[in-house]
Amino acid sequence: MRVLMIGANGYLGRFVADRLLADPAVQLTALGRGDDADVRFDLASGSPGALTRFLDAVHPGVVINCAGATRGGARELARHNTVAVATVCEALRRSGCGARLVQIGCGAEYGPSQPGSSTAEDAVPRPGGPYGVSKLAATELVLGSGLDAVVLRVFSPAGPGTPAGSPLGRLAEAMRRAMQSGDGELKLGGLGAQRDFIDVRDVARAVHAASLSAAQGVINIGSGRAVRLRDAAAVLARVAGYGGALHELDGPPGPLRASIGHPRSEPDHGAPAAYPYPYPDGCGSWQQADVRTARDRLGWRPRINLEESLADIWMEAACRI
Repeated sequence: MRVLMIGANGYLGRFVADRLLADPAVQLTALGRGDDADVRFDLASGSPGALTRFLDAVHPGVVINCAGATRGGARELARHNTVAVATVCEALRRSGCGARLVQIGCGAEYGPSQPGSSTAEDAVPRPGGPYGVSKLAATELVLGSGLDAVVLRVFSPAGPGTPAGSPLGRLAEAMRRAMQSGDGELKLGGLGAQRDFIDVRDVARAVHAASLSAAQGVINIGSGRAVRLRDAAAVLARVAGYGGALHELDGPPGPLRASIGHPRSEPDHGAPAAYPYPYPDGCGSWQQADVRTARDRLGWRPRINLEESLADIWMEAACRI
């Protein structure tokens, strides 16, 4: 199977590429802006005609798009997340390759949801910020393209390679600095949000499965369980061996408890306090995926728990000590 992958050097793309390269039946070609791509092409500025000529030459059976931007202003996000996908869809329509498209979407397309609920694919998307808007626009372009296509809405990816600027990356960096300086107390803010974290290696497995399947439309990729950042911080402290006290700024009094890997019989759905550093995805205080469609249509289930993901995040942070 010939696969053309866009964004192979990104956070998710690296793991997807590794997963595909491990499959002896896959012949992978990487397209991107970097010098290490097999073919250099900028989706945000390149023309559909130029991409069509390349598709006709390579004739892939599957095109996987992991490219995009998570930060920047509205115009930049629209250019990299929406215009780029419009280019891919138009090039595929013009090409004679007939390739299947696997587009990586995100849980931010849904926007805020009711605490305690699980968001299914038929939920009405109401993104709460420009990033989610730009990704939702890309999804709508794919769904309306008439192509053989599937959009995987990935919720909150975690694990090795987690960007230092992400909430979990910032937690690990703050803990690393505290341990390096010998601080016996770590003050953290913005830990009230609850998110559905999914390991990047499980995401890669889902992309691989989607490329081989006939599934179309939107499919959620998540763990199916919301976890407070407060609890993630407590587990990160444990796996890091940090013996100091964790204090949450503007949070509830008392020590932070490690509950990841040992879920409560009933989830805590209490409304969190207003924190000075809100989770930056525009999804409010709660997000949890309904992942039954991924199970039923892709035969996929998450395998890696958040404690293992956090341990890998810490291992990379600890290397900077």
